[in-house]
Amino acid sequence: MRGDRSSFFFVENHGTPEAARLGEHKVERRLLGLDVGKKSIGIAVSDPLGLTAQGLGVWRRRGSEKDLQHIRKLCDTYNVAGIVVGFPLRTDGSRGPEAEEVEAFAQKLAQATGRDVILWDERFTTRIAQRTLLEAGLSRSRRKEVVDMTAAVLILQGYLERSGDGERTRGDRPGR
Repeated sequence: MRGDRSSFFFVENHGTPEAARLGEHKVERRLLGLDVGKKSIGIAVSDPLGLTAQGLGVWRRRGSEKDLQHIRKLCDTYNVAGIVVGFPLRTDGSRGPEAEEVEAFAQKLAQATGRDVILWDERFTTRIAQRTLLEAGLSRSRRKEVVDMTAAVLILQGYLERSGDGERTRGDRPGR
């Protein structure tokens, strides 16, 4: 397993540090995007060139080990180079209990998969996803089914769009 070679970074939406640029793995390798919640995990994957994000679905959480095993299987199936995990900061940018839980999960994820994991500021992605699905005319029950996946797409697409230009990127390692 490559767990000893994986890295873990917190990245502000302003960009990524050179060492955390998952975009360097773009050639024929995909990125996985995750919106991690208490009950479910929304999942998205990039195209092999790292240009667009597509929704894969929603995983109903079944305990940390089964969750990690499922994501590890997805990484192998889709030839994933790195994982972008939505980081639920408060609107003022501070970390709350949800952010601490996601950070702990992301650290386990890096160890379990051997892939680089980036925490990406996800403020407002769920609200944007809900609004988008409402405007698309989806029923309340259908919106509930796909909102986490849509948020994962928004998280991953945001990362892909911001990480393409190393000149304008900046970020920090966790626990500075």
